[in-house]
Amino acid sequence: MKRGRKPTIDAADITRAAIAVADAEGLAAVSMARVAQEMGNATMALYRHVKSKDELLALMWDAAMEEPPPLPDGDWRDKLGSWARAVLMAIRRRPWFLQIPVSGPPVGPKNLAWLDSALTALEDTPLEPGEKIGVVMGLSTFVQGEARLTATLTQGFQDDPAQFNHQYGQALREIVDPRAMPSLAKVIAAGVFDEDDVLDVDDIGADFDFGLQLFLNGVAAHIGGRT
Repeated sequence: MKRGRKPTIDAADITRAAIAVADAEGLAAVSMARVAQEMGNATMALYRHVKSKDELLALMWDAAMEEPPPLPDGDWRDKLGSWARAVLMAIRRRPWFLQIPVSGPPVGPKNLAWLDSALTALEDTPLEPGEKIGVVMGLSTFVQGEARLTATLTQGFQDDPAQFNHQYGQALREIVDPRAMPSLAKVIAAGVFDEDDVLDVDDIGADFDFGLQLFLNGVAAHIGGRT
């Protein structure tokens, strides 16, 4: 009895398999050989569709974001704020996304769909097209930076919670010279770092919302100046 031919594969199949590996084992586990093993194919069979690991990572960077959710009703501020939170949630579902090196602007369909969604949120504003792109790029940088910092600090907290308690404030009092760093010294003296939980892992969302509102306030002030 003859064996049937193996089903044909394409770049989308390879990308999905690579994402499954990254979800289960982390981005460091992703290699052409490991993805081929996941798919039950020979490694060389993958190279017919994806030329290199760098190309595979680029495909993963796009596919990991999935599709953007619909924008809510409301003004540009409601829509753009919702968009930013959706980006953050998408990244947190796949934190390895932040480990992929980015060498150029977005060209994949998923990332372009997110870009279009954010521009749609600004559709009814008086901003020029270039200004809209600037706002979206700035907000995207803020969201990804917050996601990266939060992931790093959360991992540090899990590894050594003691470095985030009131001892941090005590250490700063010993290190910071008020004559050299007067502004920081005032904050330390105010007791900001004396909490038993300097990094409140349960209240990270509030910190993100605070920064988001500051960003949106700046955009609103810019729009007000335009009008």
